[in-house]
Amino acid sequence: YFVKVAWAWTFWLLLPFIAVTTYQLAESEFLYGPTKSVLTVLRRLSALLVGTAVWYVCTGLFMYIENLTGMCSTSGKLSEPRRLYATKQECHQDNGIWNGFDISGHCFLLSYCALMIVEEVAVLEGLSIDQNSKLRVVINGLFVSLCFLTMIWVFMFLCTAVYFHDLSQKLLGVLIGLSAWYGTYRFWYLKPFSPGLPLPNIPFSSKKYSYSR
Repeated sequence: YFVKVAWAWTFWLLLPFIAVTTYQLAESEFLYGPTKSVLTVLRRLSALLVGTAVWYVCTGLFMYIENLTGMCSTSGKLSEPRRLYATKQECHQDNGIWNGFDISGHCFLLSYCALMIVEEVAVLEGLSIDQNSKLRVVINGLFVSLCFLTMIWVFMFLCTAVYFHDLSQKLLGVLIGLSAWYGTYRFWYLKPFSPGLPLPNIPFSSKKYSYSR
């Protein structure tokens, strides 16, 4: 159950983290005014809407493929007429077992969520906050929570890899998760009309700032 709502956990932790860190960077490092800082925050938060759309479309596609390729096995009597089931849900309602190509939604979602968190927390390298600031405590708390959540996602990914699905279903799920990450953070977010990369939005090798501990 925890992994089935993985996107919700990721969404609600990234939401305040992106908002606070983006606003702080926009105001302190880039010297944006309040209005422009808020607009920058809203633009960055739209990455969560993109992630929600990716999650919704991909999981819906996986269910469609499983329904399209599946058949229902039931323990009905031989004398009873054989019923045709259109979906997995109908099959389960009659205590049947649905056999279809079940692309691993867990492998897809866990890999995508973990990569998205890693991309977003990289913003801390460009953030400088006073040691005794209350904002620093809030950001550190969110950062630690996101790191802990990523550890959970990696652990659950390993459990899925060992105990669930066959190799092709797991591999395809991971490839779709990697493609979703690459298509957004390594391609689309580099374009002007996009949520954009986390500030300071410059290559990793040339970052000049550090988040002093």
